[in-house]
Amino acid sequence: MAAKLGYVIEFVADMGRAVKFYRDVVGLSLKFESAEWSEFQTGETKFALHPASQQNPAGKMELGLTVQDMQVSFEELKGKGVKFLMPPTQQDYGGKLARFEDSEGTPWSLGGQ
Repeated sequence: MAAKLGYVIEFVADMGRAVKFYRDVVGLSLKFESAEWSEFQTGETKFALHPASQQNPAGKMELGLTVQDMQVSFEELKGKGVKFLMPPTQQDYGGKLARFEDSEGTPWSLGGQ
């Protein structure tokens, strides 16, 4: 499975405050901002902010791998005993997303076509 670190999402309690911190204090270039998703220019790996929820409290981060062929990668990992929290599921933005746990129980996303 050829995969690359595609994105890092931080769940935040206050989108405006978080955007200002990463843009004005850290110095990241803002790609776009909205109430539900804000993203920064960070090269190949996306860094985005998403509102916190009961399932994803403020400060939690989620890492995501990007793969070329979702189904092949899903089957390969599943065959190696990886525990999936969500099978490949079509998303509103057009791609597919699956969620799995690593060896320590940390959730990861797997994104692709």
